[in-house]
Amino acid sequence: MRPSVARHTIPTGRSRFAEDVANHLSQTPRQLPSDHLYDELGSALFEAICRLPWYEITRVEQRLLERRAHEILSLVHPLSTVVELGPGNGLKLTTLLSARPTRPMTVHLVDVSSAALEASGRALASHADLVVVPHEATYEAGLTDIAGARRAGGRSLTLFLGSNIGNFDPPGANAFLRFLRGATSTGDSLLLGADLVKSEVELLLAYDDPLGVTAAFNMNLLVRANRELDADFDLGGFTHRAIWNAGASRIEMHLVSVRRQRVRVPAANLDITFETGETIWTESSYKYHADNVVAMVERAGFVTTHQWSEGGFALTLAEAR
Repeated sequence: MRPSVARHTIPTGRSRFAEDVANHLSQTPRQLPSDHLYDELGSALFEAICRLPWYEITRVEQRLLERRAHEILSLVHPLSTVVELGPGNGLKLTTLLSARPTRPMTVHLVDVSSAALEASGRALASHADLVVVPHEATYEAGLTDIAGARRAGGRSLTLFLGSNIGNFDPPGANAFLRFLRGATSTGDSLLLGADLVKSEVELLLAYDDPLGVTAAFNMNLLVRANRELDADFDLGGFTHRAIWNAGASRIEMHLVSVRRQRVRVPAANLDITFETGETIWTESSYKYHADNVVAMVERAGFVTTHQWSEGGFALTLAEAR
């Protein structure tokens, strides 16, 4: 039986992209929110990144889920609702749900990328007795929508995998986890994936690979601005740079202007001049120590049930208290 799919889409689109470009490119330093990296092409490029030998996050997390799926599900029984924030291609969720007893269940998928929602929906199509509800939305909007529609009975498990928590700065991560706790009920669970601190060489290879796939992923943000906002970014005028900021425990991705140049973004009512070497900060990826992850989820109002780690990555299961 194919899962039924009820779409409840929260628009994000061109207007939010234009607003974010106007606001964030006017800041010092210039920056852009990382969620805009994931248009259809960006999502495809990220899927390619996950296959690169230098980017271990996806493979290690997948192995942990394969080995621990039954244990995870036994700790959140009885489970009636699963929410995944940023489901990607749906493989990790499919791996987890393959270990469940067949029973009716509602699965909510939350992502700003329609391509990711479609891919994860297809991955779940072989699972019987699922109602799959895609939310094309920010995490906060999706969680709010889900909380308002949820019925009583059973427990909920929210998946926040792929070290997506690392895209928030520490105050932002704390605030988001508190928001997530407020959108769940006592006794519900969170499964959080977090990349751990490792050598600078390993980290830089993961975010600036020799094949240039991550560079293309980052540069696609300018392609998107040109296509959707009528901008005139010269792709030859920018290069990709990854930096390990040890003091802040984060990888930073930047687009670096190789010369002094003027850029216009009509849809954002923006006309700016980049100096040589000036950057657009497009993404931060914070890395953790395992005990820091436990402290972070517990500050937000969860209690840690279990933590599994392998190959510089940790899965942490926590319960809302």
